[in-house]
Amino acid sequence: MSLITPDGGLLFWMVLIFGIVLFILAKWGFPIITSSVDKRNSRIEESLRKADEVEKREAALASEYEKMVADARKEQARILKEAAAAGEEIVARAKQDAADETVKMIAHARTRIEAERETAAAELRREVAVLSVEVAEKVIRGRLSSDKEQKALIDKLVDEASKAHKADS
Repeated sequence: MSLITPDGGLLFWMVLIFGIVLFILAKWGFPIITSSVDKRNSRIEESLRKADEVEKREAALASEYEKMVADARKEQARILKEAAAAGEEIVARAKQDAADETVKMIAHARTRIEAERETAAAELRREVAVLSVEVAEKVIRGRLSSDKEQKALIDKLVDEASKAHKADS
């Protein structure tokens, strides 16, 4: 008997077990997974909305900033040459600070979004693994219900282990 050309009985049990696993996942696993993914998506959308609000506030601050620059230029005409140079330096520093702050806020929002995506993916993988182990445990318990079957399995595993140990030596 080979996995490449299985006989009818093995094929039947493989299809049956696959159907049971698919049914269990469809009944209990997938709804949990999709609900957690939906929750993560809503969190991500909320983070994106907040990032858009931050960008809008930054645009409003930029327009206020431009108004302040225009006022500073009107006063600059009345001030001595040295005061004009100092004003330009202050303006340049304020622009750089505003740009740096904007970059920091956007980078922070993107980092949070990526972390939430990774958390969602890890949680999804963990839940699928737990469900798979539970299904496998139930299937094995069902197949090894009698003492005779358990002893046969143990003997087979011991033989395989001893053959593997002899092959390694």
